[in-house]
Amino acid sequence: MTSSISAWIWSERFWLPENVSWADLAHPPPGVEYPRMGQILYALPLAVGVFLLRLLFERLVAKPCAHILQIQAGVPRRAQPNAVLEKLYQSKTCPDTRQLEGLSKQLDWDVRKIQRWFRIRRNQDRPSTQKKFCESMWRFTFYLGIFIYAIRHLWVSPWMWDTRQCWHKYPFQPLSPGQYNHYLAELAFYWSLMFSQFTDIKRKDFVVMLIHHLATIILITFSYANNMLRAGTLVMCVHDASDIFLEAAKLANYAKYQRLCDGLFVVFSISFFLTRLVIFPFWIVYSVLFESWEIVGPYQAWWLFNGLLLVLQTLHIIWFYLITRIAIKAIFKGKVSKDDRSDIESSSDEENHSSLSKNPCQTLNLKGNSHTGNLNGETHDH
Repeated sequence: MTSSISAWIWSERFWLPENVSWADLAHPPPGVEYPRMGQILYALPLAVGVFLLRLLFERLVAKPCAHILQIQAGVPRRAQPNAVLEKLYQSKTCPDTRQLEGLSKQLDWDVRKIQRWFRIRRNQDRPSTQKKFCESMWRFTFYLGIFIYAIRHLWVSPWMWDTRQCWHKYPFQPLSPGQYNHYLAELAFYWSLMFSQFTDIKRKDFVVMLIHHLATIILITFSYANNMLRAGTLVMCVHDASDIFLEAAKLANYAKYQRLCDGLFVVFSISFFLTRLVIFPFWIVYSVLFESWEIVGPYQAWWLFNGLLLVLQTLHIIWFYLITRIAIKAIFKGKVSKDDRSDIESSSDEENHSSLSKNPCQTLNLKGNSHTGNLNGETHDH
């Protein structure tokens, strides 16, 4: 039964083009290696290492940098201990009018006093600026490092300049050490983001980022399994490019360098538009959809791969819509009412209206990784 399930999962009809079998890929020419699924499984234990490396980085590198920039952790005011209110808070951080009136009668407290308790309690759970700075500095460092590594290898690759080269002799394309290291690092990073998303700063687009990370992991894994490495490395490199400027803008915002933040936000917006809404759909997706159809022909995994790419493109459009809203408010209204996907939890939004600014970075707490990095795409963040 196990063998039949394995045969169904690794069906040649699904994974490979016509007239190609796993046996053909199992015996490459001397000195040549093709991707094997077992190789990419090393990303799972490596993801644990990446997560531990992040903790060390934030403690030994990011936190000292925050102190140099005088970004303090801050000690929030603590709410008065109350078992009744705390029990409700654990299930609902912002009670409705009926619940407030019921609590007022039960505790013999004024409604405004109860509202104040919940406001203080929400603030108590809000992450400090220092914590957000450390998180963004880790993402910035990873995106910058992996982008430099990727562009260094892709610059001398013919398929970066002629995407039709992604499909010549496919799937009999050799695996290079640069491609393997790039894939392993990206996959380990996104697995670590999947785990840490449940402990990181809570954002309003939690579900969107979860979908983004999941689609990215499946894309990376599937493209490795059927040797779409050339197109895959292009996809990852394009996504990492704009995430660098997003995290840099957030760092400048947390350090209160507003002019630098404004400039980086403009650069990020332009780079996001060019990479995610121009280069990605009209260069990479076009190649995977049409050039591969012409050279290789469609097969079952081909449809899945293209479907996932279109899911990512849909997320890009959603995120660019949010970026555009921020820019329009900043340019035409002279202020940003609030970031449409703030790091601050939605239950404490009413506390933000008193601290608005006329420049977009006052409320620039976005994430793309990005990677993010969204708007990352961390993520996403990619």
